Amino acid sequence: MVHADIVKMGFGSSVFVQNTLLDFYAKCGVGLDLASQVFGEMPERDVISWNTMIAAYMARGEIEPAMRLFHSMQERSIVTWNSVVSGLSKAGNMELAHSVFERMPERNEVSWNSLITAYIRLGDVKSAQCLFEQMPQKTVVSWTAMISGYTAIGDLESAMNLFNKMPFKNVVSWNAMIAGYVRNHMFDQALFVFRQMLIDGKCRPDQSTLISILSACTHLGSLEHGKWIESYIERNMLDLSIPLGNALIDIFAKCGDVESAKAVFKKMAKRCIITWTTMVSGLAINGLCREAIFLFDTMCLEGTKPDDVIFIAVLSACTHGGLVEEGKRIFNQMEQELNIKPRIEHYGCMVDLLGRAGKLEEAVRFLESMHLKPNAVIWGSLLGSCKIHGNGDLLESLTRRIMEQEPANPSYLTLISNLSASIGQWKDVLTYRLAMRQQGIEKVPGCSSIQLGNKIHEFLAYDTRHEQRKELYGVLSSLNEHLVAVSNGL
Repeated sequence: MVHADIVKMGFGSSVFVQNTLLDFYAKCGVGLDLASQVFGEMPERDVISWNTMIAAYMARGEIEPAMRLFHSMQERSIVTWNSVVSGLSKAGNMELAHSVFERMPERNEVSWNSLITAYIRLGDVKSAQCLFEQMPQKTVVSWTAMISGYTAIGDLESAMNLFNKMPFKNVVSWNAMIAGYVRNHMFDQALFVFRQMLIDGKCRPDQSTLISILSACTHLGSLEHGKWIESYIERNMLDLSIPLGNALIDIFAKCGDVESAKAVFKKMAKRCIITWTTMVSGLAINGLCREAIFLFDTMCLEGTKPDDVIFIAVLSACTHGGLVEEGKRIFNQMEQELNIKPRIEHYGCMVDLLGRAGKLEEAVRFLESMHLKPNAVIWGSLLGSCKIHGNGDLLESLTRRIMEQEPANPSYLTLISNLSASIGQWKDVLTYRLAMRQQGIEKVPGCSSIQLGNKIHEFLAYDTRHEQRKELYGVLSSLNEHLVAVSNGL
């Protein structure tokens, strides 16, 4: 229709109008046939016409027609070369992309950065580093791309070395370094870089910075930093976006400050399913299980459609609160009303819920009705419930059944070994530990951390490294003696 009107009005020979039409067809999603037709019928083409068509083919991953046009061009601009290098890189054809790059008569920062970021995206940091070193004028984009590449493969030392050498840093550079530490679970280092950013003062933290730092603080259990960030947002009148609000709710709830989490939730102008899920989960882990269920029901009444993840959160609330009938209602709502297929986590919540309530036979029947194979977590919760409720016969029967079905499964060997140790069956423990050793399975020690003042303390099971270990074990010994005395009525 538009094409016909252009011809009728006498603009069919205008290169500018034809290029505009070509660009419209290439980007509007109606397919490349119309764009190709316009291109083929053009009485005159300029470099923009060729570039538009090549870019359109590359964007759709149609490499062969794009390369045919590229080779047919008599005069190519740097935009043409960059478009081809970028398109080939995104398609994963790095050999041809690098070959075209090497033949370029001139290159600009876009040329270099396209290839560097493509190598990084594919995890080939070594090739990216080679290009980076050859780059005549490195830009903040190329520096940041390399930092992101190194953090992605866990080489934080190389990333920090590059970061420290940067002649100029923008907020994206700082964010890349902070997010890299968070991604690699080096949360205290992420906080250190954040402090350096504030001291440097040349870049103000943006929403991405604050979300990364809130993630680090959540893992460290640092409520103090979470409060500071909330205050920073208010002082600087930053928009409380959905991701930022979600991150604040998460840290407050996980640090036990439920009232602050609720306040942020109420303050948010817009909420997504993640917001509701985070709040429901936060209420549940703080023991406010009925309130979590009420909030879930409120969400449904307000018209937000639940997904499979929020059902895990609300079923966990039922489990922790011992709310069996509510759990059954919600599970049926998910499966029958919303046609959401239960995942292993949903089944796990239900088995745990029934087991904790002492409904062991019902839990076994539910487990046997699952359309998925139970994993070690589900078996573990059921075996643990048998132990708690003193059903030794069922415990022994289930243990034997597990070992008959999968005698060499390392998860189950570890599970039953730990369970046997907890009830003092040391002969069985030795048997299972021997089987684990023969398969090369090693127990990974548990680890936890806590912030006291400005220092992060990390603890391992049977820790021999902590500088205050003697005092810590002394306190534990005193607590143990006190518990024994209380249990004996002394």
